[in-house]
Amino acid sequence: MRQVILSYKTGTLTVADVPPPLVRPGAILVKNVKSAVSSGTEKLVMDLARKSLIGKVLARPDQVRRVIDKVRTDGILEAYQQVANRLDSPVPLGYSCAGEIIAVGDVVSGFRVGDRVACAGQGYASHGEIVCIPKNLCVPIPATVDYESAAFVMLGAIALHGVRMAKPQLGERVVVLGLGLLGQITAQILKAAGCHVLGVDIEADKVSLARRLGAEAGSVMVKDDVIAAVAEFTGGVGADAVLILAGTTSNQPIEVAGEISRERGRIVAVGAVRLDIPRNLFFEKELGVIVSRASGPGTFDSQYEERGLDYPVSYVRWSQQRNMEEFLELISRGQVDLGPLITHRFPIEHASEAYDLLLGRKKEPYIGVLLSYDPKEEQRLPATGLLSINQAPVPKKASRPSARKARQPTKVGLIGAGLFAKTTLLPALKGISNIKLSAVASATGSSARHVGDKFGFEYCTADYRELLRCSDIDCVFICTRHHLHAPMAVEALRAGKHVFVEKPLALTLAQVYDVIDAVKDQGSRRLLMVGFNRRFSPFSVQAKQWLTPRTEPLIINCRVNAGFVPKDSWVHDPVEGGGRIIGEVCHFVDLIQYLTDSVPTRVYAEAISGASVFSAQDNVVITLKLADGSVATITYTAAGDRAFPRERIEIFGGGAACAIDNFRSISFRKKGSRKNKRNLLRLDRGHGAECEAFFAAIRGENPLPVDFNEYVYTTLATFATEESLRCGVSIPVNPGALRGVEKETGPLVQENAERAMDA
Repeated sequence: MRQVILSYKTGTLTVADVPPPLVRPGAILVKNVKSAVSSGTEKLVMDLARKSLIGKVLARPDQVRRVIDKVRTDGILEAYQQVANRLDSPVPLGYSCAGEIIAVGDVVSGFRVGDRVACAGQGYASHGEIVCIPKNLCVPIPATVDYESAAFVMLGAIALHGVRMAKPQLGERVVVLGLGLLGQITAQILKAAGCHVLGVDIEADKVSLARRLGAEAGSVMVKDDVIAAVAEFTGGVGADAVLILAGTTSNQPIEVAGEISRERGRIVAVGAVRLDIPRNLFFEKELGVIVSRASGPGTFDSQYEERGLDYPVSYVRWSQQRNMEEFLELISRGQVDLGPLITHRFPIEHASEAYDLLLGRKKEPYIGVLLSYDPKEEQRLPATGLLSINQAPVPKKASRPSARKARQPTKVGLIGAGLFAKTTLLPALKGISNIKLSAVASATGSSARHVGDKFGFEYCTADYRELLRCSDIDCVFICTRHHLHAPMAVEALRAGKHVFVEKPLALTLAQVYDVIDAVKDQGSRRLLMVGFNRRFSPFSVQAKQWLTPRTEPLIINCRVNAGFVPKDSWVHDPVEGGGRIIGEVCHFVDLIQYLTDSVPTRVYAEAISGASVFSAQDNVVITLKLADGSVATITYTAAGDRAFPRERIEIFGGGAACAIDNFRSISFRKKGSRKNKRNLLRLDRGHGAECEAFFAAIRGENPLPVDFNEYVYTTLATFATEESLRCGVSIPVNPGALRGVEKETGPLVQENAERAMDA
């Protein structure tokens, strides 16, 4: 399908051929008919993308300090790679559209295939032929409202929420500063609310249009005396409320708003303007200022937008979705007329012409700009498949891959094209010989296409099962959100693929059972490796070598300055992310197992208590007892400063002491002997070496470097850590609670399985 994509790195705009999205649970799939171009927001994004790297830095000074801190802690090469990959991301433009439903996801009610709907949301209601929309960002289109008007639903909801923030009352006199698309809509909504409206703009034509659509008065900035016009309009009192709908870096709008307001008047900034408030004026008049947040409650709330949780009407009368519904009702009743505001219409294939207007390349006045999609195309669920990149031949499909010659490259499929894959995993894979990046799957088709182009994949798709059905793919790397790791690993193994799955292996005991069964069924035919990379760091390997041989247990301290993650992040969600102990602490449990050549038998954990902005799992101290008598602690905290190095590993035993500082340096002391190594340019946490080891095992050159049994112990130890936090006592790490597997997967004992399942 075609979609409008902006390169944030270069500012280049393309209408790209990308895989169509799949319908997700809690969402609907919509075939677009019309989508509205937001001249303010989209122009702002494009202007920023077109800046040089220095320009982008100057535009985001809040990020400069973080980059400097990363250079200091991780090295200049690591920092550069992270920044470059973050910048080099596709940005799907658009956030307001209308079309017809072609599929309905699970747990969605109130929508049916064939319904006409209006859709909203950045990253969802984009300029693409097919879009996947969360249910709370969709509303039915009334029978009397056409697709063109409905396509402006998000912009209408933004205007409506701005009006609500101004709290207008019947008969009040309100000024609208800025009469672009949002300003024109706002003026009509205010009129419908029973207000007297005066519109102000720098263009006389826009002021005239606002008056034709119901504004009682108007004033042209610079040409007219706006302050005098408002004084006359309000009988010398001043405006009860001023809504700023302009988009400018100038401070003039907020200054003018203060001048024309009455005492204790209300000012609402909806547009992106400077807000250097002249204190004396605002103090003398005791003015109230509100910066309106998009289209209402629910905006930026992942629980609302992504997970479909709504606010009770008794507590939140006008949510984002309810504002969208009411805006369409205003159109249906004839109180808002969008027809005169639509100045340009372009088919999707000519989208670049629409943006030439925004950027001033086409010298034409514009207000409302629409993109249209071929109405002759059948409104049906699109066929999935592998989209060829660079005209690669379509691969064959088979239930099992054919045997391959030893010298033939190992063909790789990637499931999940997020930040980790782009910034860490794929750069590591690019440095490995005798492999071929074959296909990439991502729920966001634009991401799949971008990563495919950038890293040289042959195909891309939004359906990961296409990779599992392809006989040309030997192995898959799974880099999705955590709740999908175990199910996808099981499915891939049973499809006959070797599997590299990022940590964690599983989020629940049931998922562990499923993975064990799949590994047992495959035996040695298909390999499973989990992305616990730190044991493969050259500094971890060096530490173990320096400490060998040893005849006594070790004391190990792991300190992790993990950094803050907001509570509403998917990482903390118990279903999707599993929390930071299961999702991140597992790294250090695995590293401890590697250094001791042993497994944990008991875990005790304590977390900080009291009111905090942190999740309960963000700041913990964990003690592990290992089978060989060693003891280890993991201090995991989000309360530190990001400028402080992230990780430090200290190992003591046999009269020796060894310390790894953030995987950039290592020091060793024993009986007067000193050894030190350091990497000044970058850190190395072992991602490249672990991938090399995985491919060597696939080719039969070496066995898998990690016994599957260790993965199970690591996972159970994180489960035990969470249980210890809940109960306040030490918890045994008991693999006997799991069903046994065959010898090749490790000595898991078959006992107490039913009791564990009940628990």
